[in-house]
Amino acid sequence: MAQINICLKRIFTVFNIFFMIVGGVVILLALWCQFFMSIRGGHNLEGRTTQLFILHIVGVITMMIAVLGAYGAHKESKVALIMFLVFMFTGCLLMLMTGIPAASSYPQVKSRMEETFRKFVPLDKSRKDVRNMAEDIQKQFHCCGLFSSKDWENIPDSCVCSQEEEKEGKCQTLRKNLYQILTRQRKSVYSKTCFPTIMDYIQFDYNIILVVSFTVAILALLGMILSSIMIHQLYYPNRPTIMISMMPPKYKELHNAPAC
Repeated sequence: MAQINICLKRIFTVFNIFFMIVGGVVILLALWCQFFMSIRGGHNLEGRTTQLFILHIVGVITMMIAVLGAYGAHKESKVALIMFLVFMFTGCLLMLMTGIPAASSYPQVKSRMEETFRKFVPLDKSRKDVRNMAEDIQKQFHCCGLFSSKDWENIPDSCVCSQEEEKEGKCQTLRKNLYQILTRQRKSVYSKTCFPTIMDYIQFDYNIILVVSFTVAILALLGMILSSIMIHQLYYPNRPTIMISMMPPKYKELHNAPAC
């Protein structure tokens, strides 16, 4: 005999299907990020391998927990539902521990990044890996310098615009020394700087972390509530849950008392 309310079982099944879809979306999001960064250049994957791996793990674990919950509801298994409840509580806690610090720390990230990048200027005198990274970013995103073209004492070729880009108004003309001014030599470089583009990528990473963290946390909280009610019904099949006991009682037929 079924001990769990059939409507609650159906709601819980639909919830687990949706939870499984969320896990699949997280995996697809990680694959999309990996593909997008790979076509932008291999250096974009450096330092992000751990983040992508974590997204894959979160997606796979989410789908496995959804299967466990659906199995527990279908078989009315106390062990499976209790394990599901423990996983939901742990997942909700971990997601909140990840999302809340990320949301609160982002306003300070830009100032810290700017302070760090200021130390690389002038770029000509920076480490070789920093120079190579800066030039790669300039080639891919058509920008020049971190904060200004003056970040370079000698403008590299990666800053130079093509004639088509110059006609589109994406460039500015530089005459950096007296010889170039007297001989009317000019160098057309990208007017856009690279630091805002770098911050856009960092903000994109933060947005992914926040969306995944709080979405999974909210779903985990809902899963905790539903599984708790189902576990209560399995352990106390003849005792109504709190939600049911709060319903108003049915009216009883009143009889007139016999006269004395």
